[in-house]
Amino acid sequence: MAQESGFPAMVNDRLLRAARGEEVDQVPVWVMRQAGRYLPEFREVRAKHDFFTMCQTPSLSCQVTLQPLNRFPLDAAIIFSDILVIPQALGMEVEMRPGEMSSSPTPRALSLNLSYTYHTRILKPPNMGPVFPSPLHGPEDLSRLAPPGDACTKLQYVFDALTLTRKELKGKATLIGFSGAPWTIMAYMIEGKGSKTMSNAKGWLYKHAEASHRLLKIITEATIHYLVGQVKAGAQVLQVFESHAEHLGPQLFRDFALPYLKQICDQVKEQGEAAWPPRHSNDVLADSVSQRGVTMP
Repeated sequence: MAQESGFPAMVNDRLLRAARGEEVDQVPVWVMRQAGRYLPEFREVRAKHDFFTMCQTPSLSCQVTLQPLNRFPLDAAIIFSDILVIPQALGMEVEMRPGEMSSSPTPRALSLNLSYTYHTRILKPPNMGPVFPSPLHGPEDLSRLAPPGDACTKLQYVFDALTLTRKELKGKATLIGFSGAPWTIMAYMIEGKGSKTMSNAKGWLYKHAEASHRLLKIITEATIHYLVGQVKAGAQVLQVFESHAEHLGPQLFRDFALPYLKQICDQVKEQGEAAWPPRHSNDVLADSVSQRGVTMP
């Protein structure tokens, strides 16, 4: 990969080469939720700052992003942030409260890279999860949302954290940025917190199909701007977490998730060079992705 203006030359581009299907000297290694409570230095920072303060303060985000690489010979750094910064940028309030399910993906080994579950609860702060004090109850609530084109102006802190981290890495590892996928973000905005069934959000798909598509389009537009901004800020690989794909059957996935994933993939690729390693899903969803022309390395 050619050196990008303003950033140090890559010393270790193993993950980038692997993502493009090129030869590598060894399998690149990185860990989901690398910055987590298994690190005492992370716990020290977390004890002094609430979760979203850490996300919204570039120096703190950079600090905890780099902590695992100071201990282990990893090939990538994953920016410390959260998928729910998009609803915040759209004008919704999100709080982290004790006793709730986390919004951050946790490791689970399956075949593909399109969805995540929260059944494995290691490496996340105990008993903390997101709550929307005022979730979306009906289609009329869509008027509460800010214009998606303005979302990035409220997410400058993520871009600043990426740029700072990319420089601090000094080319020793690839920098990964991410976002939540539209259906996953929609589910949180309607449920108001984590759920084992996402029944309220799924109910929208049946009762308010047109409004569901309107909401998904809003989230998709904001996400495209956000991911392109991440690339410009220094992210070299992007992930889109469809964490709640497991709650959709094949047809619902094809109707309400896949088109927006493909739109994000296509439009972000048009505007910047980035790899999109897929996450796990089942074979039916994998076939759907293949049929819709999304490349899976």
